[in-house]
Amino acid sequence: MSSPPAGGGSSAPVPAGATGGDPEEILSADPRLRESVALFNSGEWYACHDGFEELWHETAGAPRPVLQGILQIAVAHLHLERGNLRGATVLLGEGIGRLASCPHECLGLDLAGLRRASRARLEALQRGEAADSLPLPRLLPCHPSASEGPVPSR
Repeated sequence: MSSPPAGGGSSAPVPAGATGGDPEEILSADPRLRESVALFNSGEWYACHDGFEELWHETAGAPRPVLQGILQIAVAHLHLERGNLRGATVLLGEGIGRLASCPHECLGLDLAGLRRASRARLEALQRGEAADSLPLPRLLPCHPSASEGPVPSR
């Protein structure tokens, strides 16, 4: 992850036809978020990293550290797939740490559940155990009964 674009990266992504407004609401309506969430939940770590990173570069305000924490957790799993246990351990810890100061829910997603699943995998890695016996972290909707939201199932 690199620095925000020149100019400070102070504008949130604005879907076609939208102007101004709350960064979380605007981002929640962005179809790229839904696609990135679907890729994350499918374990397509590299592709979801690309989507979340693009959104992260364009986002300001409260959603920005949420996107960064999710990005770090996704890249940690890419490292894990490639056998880089140290890189996976470091980035899982950083992602969990970044999300620690975030609310339990943001962007319509259950961040508390993401932190729990990620922490269990981190603790296994820190003990020298294989994390693949534990469930992968998922980005689940805050209110699973809701028919709308950024979390399509694949």
